[in-house]
Amino acid sequence: MRYAIALLLLFLLFLIYVYVESRLLVTRRYEICSMKLPMSFDGMKIVQISDIHSKTYKNGWQQLVRRIKELEPDFILITGDLISRKMTDYRKTEVLLRKLKGIAPVICSLGNHELDLSDRNRSRLMGIIENCGCTVLNNNTAEITEDGESITIAGLSLERANYKNENGGYKDLKDVQPEDIRHDIGSKKGFTILMAHNPLFLESYAQWGAEIIFSGHVHGGVGRLPVIGGILSPERKFFPKYTKGLYTKDGSTMLVSTGIGKLRVFNPSEIVFCQLFRK
Repeated sequence: MRYAIALLLLFLLFLIYVYVESRLLVTRRYEICSMKLPMSFDGMKIVQISDIHSKTYKNGWQQLVRRIKELEPDFILITGDLISRKMTDYRKTEVLLRKLKGIAPVICSLGNHELDLSDRNRSRLMGIIENCGCTVLNNNTAEITEDGESITIAGLSLERANYKNENGGYKDLKDVQPEDIRHDIGSKKGFTILMAHNPLFLESYAQWGAEIIFSGHVHGGVGRLPVIGGILSPERKFFPKYTKGLYTKDGSTMLVSTGIGKLRVFNPSEIVFCQLFRK
């Protein structure tokens, strides 16, 4: 009987913790150094948010917007899943985008949830993003110029087949090769930041030549365990390779955000703050 009561108390404490954690918002800070970075961009500050899905904050996103504003970013990158595939009301999303645009230029790339929208709803969403003064990179690039020097920001959208098979399952998913990226975006030119929602294809992103990759998608592995890290990927694979933080491959650095929305255990919602240095 005592063991049953103890287990019940532990379960209740766990539920309380999950409830409290679902309301937490942390800021994780990173530095990325590269001798390839043009000198004019030394010290550049980037805020990344990802995988917002249907999460909202009270008082018109007050907590999220205030925390981002305090970081004084030069750019805000939203790396996919700004909405959930079942959403049809984008009014709160529009409020968020307008407030973020008031802080710094906002650049969005697409995730698998945007790809799953109907053509009509995807067109509506893209129109809202652009009407808010934000940039959408859907398999294209934007050049950022400062004091005569420039860097490129590219947005890779991937395909539905990279996330689910034709039966809606997760077996035998289509791989991504460097030539696929060249087909969709073109050859890499100059110092390039790649926004790629899915981090599982780091090797191909590196072979394509991106110096820095910003990703999300994996939600930190949903739950996280000490030492082991993330537990589960959206593809229903246990202990995915890339879930959170910095990874390097062949001279490329990838930063994976655990995101903001969806179920999370020992894995609070996060804002990513990254500062670039020429070193």
